[in-house]
This record gives sequence, structure tokens and C-alpha cells, in this order.
Amino acid sequence: MELSYCTNVHPAEDLEGVLEQLDAFAGPVREQAGLDRLGVGLWLPAELALRLASSEADRERLRERLDANGLELRTVNAFPYSAFHADVVKLDVYRPDWTDPRRASFTLDCARVLAELLPAGASGSISTLPLGWRDPWTAVDDARATEALVHVSRELRRLQDETGRTVRLAIEPEPGCTLDTVDDVVRWLAPRVAEGIDPEFIGVCLDTCHLAVSFADPVAAVRQIADAGLRVVKVQASAALHVEHPGDPANREAVAAFVEQRYLHQTRELSPDGTVLAVDDLPEALDQLPADGPWRVHFHVPLHLAPSAPISATTEVLRAAVDAVRGIPHGDEAHLDVETYTWSVLPGGVDDLVAGIAGEVRWAADELLGAPPRPAPADTRSLSEVAS
Repeated sequence: MELSYCTNVHPAEDLEGVLEQLDAFAGPVREQAGLDRLGVGLWLPAELALRLASSEADRERLRERLDANGLELRTVNAFPYSAFHADVVKLDVYRPDWTDPRRASFTLDCARVLAELLPAGASGSISTLPLGWRDPWTAVDDARATEALVHVSRELRRLQDETGRTVRLAIEPEPGCTLDTVDDVVRWLAPRVAEGIDPEFIGVCLDTCHLAVSFADPVAAVRQIADAGLRVVKVQASAALHVEHPGDPANREAVAAFVEQRYLHQTRELSPDGTVLAVDDLPEALDQLPADGPWRVHFHVPLHLAPSAPISATTEVLRAAVDAVRGIPHGDEAHLDVETYTWSVLPGGVDDLVAGIAGEVRWAADELLGAPPRPAPADTRSLSEVAS
């Protein structure tokens, strides 16, 4: 599996800003991680994707800066359309959805850019939202989304025919969305192969934070994808917050520190009878959930830094999911993208983002892929110690 880290952690929305990110962050991350080459999972806002798709000169500038920093581009995050670092993002990240023609246009712009910048012989991947937010979502919306994705899969095949480069789209189930879980995306996508969605070009993005929040069995979820004849195109390596005893005052105080205003932090509770209770944000969980069973919170926490007790991270779900993906057809072709975009909203903040991301990359290379980039002391600090 090819390892990268996702640049949606950085706020730039224009070409100059992205080029500066590669110099200031991605290149130094590669160096601190001890890697000769490092993948970047670029986030390209819609206006920039269009500019790059339309300008060979701008693509060449991007290629040169990637090469100068020892970086490779194999995957693009096309989930956020724009303004991913606005003061308040919340539900805006799901707009436009797949009923809006802008979503398909944006995705294909990203595909054209990626096809031009892929290393020789490599395939590319693009992650996208799971159709849209669940409410409102009608049968008409569903038909429009299906039509749009049929169109995109045909265009991706056309792109392959024209360039010799394969770019695949990966639908990323997320709590609260129309396709909330892996089960949802498999049940939606597999029957639509008969309607023209090509499984060679459209598959699944497995975000392991989202998977953990749903309380799904990671091995069974991966097997369900494979048994349906679908690809895991991309794995977003991420961990959720786990609160074992949310009714305990110390647990509640610890998780309440993660309440913040920019992103949505969907929360799920596993009831004693096995039912999964759902709310759309952490403040709602603190107010509304009964706290009779453990919670999982959609808050991406750094892979190599454990939250302070009494809360923990779902890294065991990440490990199990990656191992399972590597054991299915085409699993080793999936792109593994470290996606902790929440560094800026961690309780207490963080002083050295380069060191933090480099630590995650080292951890992923060692713990997930079994290839440590260099001997390095384990970072045994907690999130609170890093912040302080």
C-alpha cells in the first residue's frame, strides 16, 4: 500500500498557498519521517482544481514543487468543495452534494489533474462524500446522484483511454450522511453497477474513524465490500475518540474538552442491547444521549498520540481494517492516506505541526505497513502533553 498524508490539514485555497504548503510542511514532514519519498493526498478546492485542469503551466509548477520536496501525488481528497478551514464548517462540508452538477465537474477536474501528475505506472484515487447529508434526501435526489456517478465513471474510463492513466473514485461513508456506514455504501453501490456505475472506476473509501464511530466490525466490513465485488480504493488512516463510561463525570469532562465550533463531531452510543444511538454533534451527545454504553466520537485524533485517560482512541479498529484490506483482492493497491485534519482544533492546540504529522507518518509506516522509515524513539506523550 502506498502511504501518504492528506493536506486538508492545511488551509490554503490557491496555487501559491498550496506550493508554500509543500515547502513549509510536506517536504519537512518527509525529512523528519526519514523517508526518501512521501506521498501527499492533496486537497484541491474547486476553483484551484479547475485552474490546474485548465493550465499545463500551473500543473508543471505543481509537479516541480512536488519533485523538489521529494513528494509523490497518487490521491486527492475531493470531499470538501471549498472553505474547509472557515470559522464554522459543520454541514457546509457536504455541499454541493451529488445532485448538483458542480460536484461531478469538480471531481473530474481533480481526476484530470491527478492523471497528469501521477508517477509513471501508478494509479490514482479520489475520495468523495457519500452522496450528501441525509436530510433532505429524496428518491429524485437518489436518481440524480446515480446519473451523476454513471457519468463520472464513464469519464474516468475515457480518461484512461486518452492518457493511459487509471484514476478511481472512492465513495466515503460518513456518520449522518445518506450513506452512513459501510453497509449503506455497499447496499447502494453494488446494485447500481447494473445501471452503469463501473466498479472498475468507482469503489469505496474506508475512513477508519468513521468505521469506528459506527461500531462496525472492521474485518466484516472489509469482507462485505469485497464480497460485493467492489474495491477498497482508498483507506483514510484515522482514529476516533472512545469514551468507555460516558456517564462518569471524569469521562464527560475529558470528552467535553473536544467540543469546538468548526467541524461536526457526530457521536454514537452502543446501548447494552446492541442498538447504536446517534446524534449529529458532540454537544448534543452531552445533552441528549443516555450514557448507558460507550461512545465513539467523530474527532480525528493523531495516530501516534494517545488521548489522556479516561478516554482513548480507536487505533485497534484502524489496525484491523488495514490488515483486512491487505488480505482482499486489490487490497495492496489501495492508497493509505493519513487524514488527521483536526490538529488546529485539538484541545490546547499544537506547537509543531511538522513534528506531529511526521510522527503520524512514522507510526503508520511502522505499525500499519511494517516498514519503519528509520529507528526512532516512540512518542509516548499524550495529547494533553503535546498541547502543553
